[in-house]
Amino acid sequence: MTVPGPLTTYLSPAERAAEGRNVRRHVPRSSHGYFDAGPQRFDPVEVLERQSATRIPELVPIRYARMLESPFRFYRGAAAIMAADLGAVADTGLRVQLCGDAHLLNFRLLASPERHLVFDINDFDETLAGPFEWDVKRLAASFAIAGRANGFETEEQNRIVEACVRAYRQRMREFAGMRTLDIWYAQDDADQLRELMAASMSKEARRRTAEATAKARTRTHLQAFEKLTRVTDEGRRIAPDPPLITPLRDLVDDSAPRGQEKELRAVLEGYVRTLSSERRHLLRRYRLVDIARKVVGVGSVGTRCWIVLLLGRDDDDPLLLQAKEAQASVLTDHTDGIRYDNEGRRVVAGQRLIQTTSDILLGWTHATGLDGHERDFYVRQLRDWKGIARPDTMDPGLLRLFAGLCGASLARAHARSGDPVAIGAYLGGGNSFDRALTAFAQSYADRNERDFAALGAAARSGRIRTAAS
Repeated sequence: MTVPGPLTTYLSPAERAAEGRNVRRHVPRSSHGYFDAGPQRFDPVEVLERQSATRIPELVPIRYARMLESPFRFYRGAAAIMAADLGAVADTGLRVQLCGDAHLLNFRLLASPERHLVFDINDFDETLAGPFEWDVKRLAASFAIAGRANGFETEEQNRIVEACVRAYRQRMREFAGMRTLDIWYAQDDADQLRELMAASMSKEARRRTAEATAKARTRTHLQAFEKLTRVTDEGRRIAPDPPLITPLRDLVDDSAPRGQEKELRAVLEGYVRTLSSERRHLLRRYRLVDIARKVVGVGSVGTRCWIVLLLGRDDDDPLLLQAKEAQASVLTDHTDGIRYDNEGRRVVAGQRLIQTTSDILLGWTHATGLDGHERDFYVRQLRDWKGIARPDTMDPGLLRLFAGLCGASLARAHARSGDPVAIGAYLGGGNSFDRALTAFAQSYADRNERDFAALGAAARSGRIRTAAS
């Protein structure tokens, strides 16, 4: 990893704001208001095929099948396509640590280490430094696509997107006036957010929001333990559900399962060394009892992902970890961000930089020899108080409120790693940026539908193979 040198110059807030406003001369805010790929645009299916070449072959058809369920599901798996599109146009150069895949379903309720429920970003597979607007554009377009999926009128879709971008802009400008440590300590506590939103919510929306926070608190590692394991003659073991969950003992690979188990144990030992001493001590209280391969998400399908069952005092004292392969970020070829010697370390470093609620057992590791290749992984707890949004069940008013939460949360993440003074000055106090991003979201939603159709055509022609439902 290349480490930046020490800060050698100091700019006053006024100078930083002037720099942000100066960017408008080169990249006007209105320039973000459309997307035109041009006639020489790349083949979107080819982008997906290049990704698939590095993945588990028998799982790739599952990925394509999930992406073909709807334009929104396609968008979730098409971060590499959008990264290539964004990388081809002029950017502000106002850099932050990007989430890299900031669509609306990657914002959710999470447990902080202090056992508070907070609202935050939850997916960092693509995290890398880059222009702040790339994340904002991906988030804005996701709300336009979700609004279309719900059958909302274009005017309502636009109000939802504008609420998202406005919340981002306004909160970034608030951070511009805050002390540095106050920005770093800022959190979006779920209960406080619900109280603040209550006045603008309908009775039904308040009820559903309360239910969502209550449900999130039930989604603990114990619930995952009950769902994913069963009692056998050998004790608790991970329950098979092929091809989505396949215990290591049931896998038939070129290398013997015994050899894979040895390598996976080495992966975990390497991971433990990346933790702080007190957390290494905590993990020594557990013993490894089972490992299984798990299919996760949409865009991640086909990458190597293992769930690891450890037990402490007895069979009723479980810990479930997820060891997920970390490949190069989809942003790597489109930005000059810091390069890491381990992609798992990149994910962990990015998460710790922009998320306020990082898992206490978050770490990374490297595998040499697993299935004949060198691979990087990051490791975290499988589930710990997670509440996932259901945009398909939201009416326009509730989706608009959720859009505002996501936009404000993204601003908090960006303010931790970037310069909120310069970004806030670029955005300005008016709605020029809000309107531009709203127009962009609609034009990119159109592009997404055409790319979705292209993948469908590739499936029908036999160019790609999809799994049965």
